[in-house]
Amino acid sequence: MFTALAIVGACKDKPKESEQAEENVVEVVEEVKNEWVTMFDGSSFEGWHYYNGGEITEPWKLEDGAMVFYPPENREEGASFNLVSDTEHTNFVLTMEWKIAEGGNSGIFWGIFEDEKYGQPYLTGPEIQVLDNERHPDAQNGEDRMAGALYDMVPPSEHVVNPAGEWNKFELMVNHKTNHGHVVLNGTKIVVFPVHGSEWDELVASSKFVDWEGFGAYKTGKIGLQDHGDKVSYRNIKIKAL
Repeated sequence: MFTALAIVGACKDKPKESEQAEENVVEVVEEVKNEWVTMFDGSSFEGWHYYNGGEITEPWKLEDGAMVFYPPENREEGASFNLVSDTEHTNFVLTMEWKIAEGGNSGIFWGIFEDEKYGQPYLTGPEIQVLDNERHPDAQNGEDRMAGALYDMVPPSEHVVNPAGEWNKFELMVNHKTNHGHVVLNGTKIVVFPVHGSEWDELVASSKFVDWEGFGAYKTGKIGLQDHGDKVSYRNIKIKAL
């Protein structure tokens, strides 16, 4: 009788050990999930490719730990050189540094759905503006066109961008679990926005994107860097899943 009870007791203890093991696995997964991952370390274009294209070559170059876009003098009609990540992301914090040339314009996208149906990443991916506020004419078209803005949707609360030719420290957070997004530029949080739902729909409805099929519709998508025809540099690109 004692032996039988002991065996039954041992059997009852096994599920508890299994449950504890599962809890430990979950904890490990969460720890990995919250680690920073380097998307660009300055030594190669590994992890990136041309939107709807292939391997990255000129007019992007690697210089002093940065990826630098030099607009081609003789661009073929219809040619564009937007970069997108190989990986897709849903809830994340993205950090990097960017530097724009005098009179320059570029942008940082997320939620890009890469497909031949969409000829440009901005057709699906919302954009955070990268701009020389002092010289580029887009800065005269409204606060929501200035550096750091959620383009044509939410203006920056403060203008903390460094002058053209100087590096800016940038953070973008997108979290669909909390329906919250923000932009931090040079240490100051300047933009806060919803990322889905009725509030997001209202922002889109009040923007130029109101009739754009697919715009902002994909919670999971690629990160993109824009070819807007001006010299721009990006470096120290990292991402952390939330």
